[in-house]
Amino acid sequence: MPVLPVTARSSQIVAPERLRDALAALPSGATATVMVHGYRFCPLSGPTDPHRHILSPAPQSACWKAISWPRHLHLNRPGAGLGIGFGWPATGPLREVAARAFVAGHALARTVRILRDTRPDLQVNIIAHSLGARVALAALDDLGAHDVARMILLSGAEYRGTADRALAGRSTRVLNVTSGENALFDMLFRALVPAPRWRDRPLSAGLGHPHPRWIDLAIDAPAHRMALARLGYPIRPPATRICHWSGYLRPGLFPLYRAVFDPAHAALFDRLGAALPVGPAPQKVTKMAEFGNFRNLFTGAARS
Repeated sequence: MPVLPVTARSSQIVAPERLRDALAALPSGATATVMVHGYRFCPLSGPTDPHRHILSPAPQSACWKAISWPRHLHLNRPGAGLGIGFGWPATGPLREVAARAFVAGHALARTVRILRDTRPDLQVNIIAHSLGARVALAALDDLGAHDVARMILLSGAEYRGTADRALAGRSTRVLNVTSGENALFDMLFRALVPAPRWRDRPLSAGLGHPHPRWIDLAIDAPAHRMALARLGYPIRPPATRICHWSGYLRPGLFPLYRAVFDPAHAALFDRLGAALPVGPAPQKVTKMAEFGNFRNLFTGAARS
């Protein structure tokens, strides 16, 4: 089944009837996987349209980060369930976009409610990168206890207190993928989008306490990579000090994500949680002089 593009306009989605029509063709017990991009994409603008970039089975961008999430998740294959690319307006100054992410979260929650109301037999999964994690967690806070089965957050630009509140009373299982390569971006996020409470920390620091439905996976930590390899999911070590996109660019990660979302591998989440050391690896920014080189990523005009 082709990947379905869904576009958020404020707290609503464009053409919700297309989503209902797509659901009618799914077999009983299938999955619906919603993919949520992060900062500097906007489905209302051609050059930054995520539906032509990472959310497309065949990206039309020459950007080096334009790898297809649906293709690597095998959502373009027969019998894979429904893949949904969720686009929201994420261009502009970071502080404004971060506030807009909460509104987009209501649109994502509306998308999930359509899925669940139309086909309550579906397993709904969400994968989100960067500020998409704020969108995903805001949506979870709007939804019922069992509306979302699995969630994967990649270098999430959100705070642990928000995640704690979203998890309360819900059965959703969350894989929080972090890396020290993202430490500089986390520092910029904290500076430009302050936490609601000054003691709060970004998701890169982990949830901060054990939780049966939350796993912190530090892909730059040798002990975590060894645990993944023992489970049959080897990934490549970091190749650079600074990267905001390693959660989906690092070779070897998508087979793990596919398995986490696959109902046939339902036991993997608990096996992964038992295999990993407790707590994420510490993160450091070792080259503070490079701060200025990346400031424009968060304060300047968006470019693909």
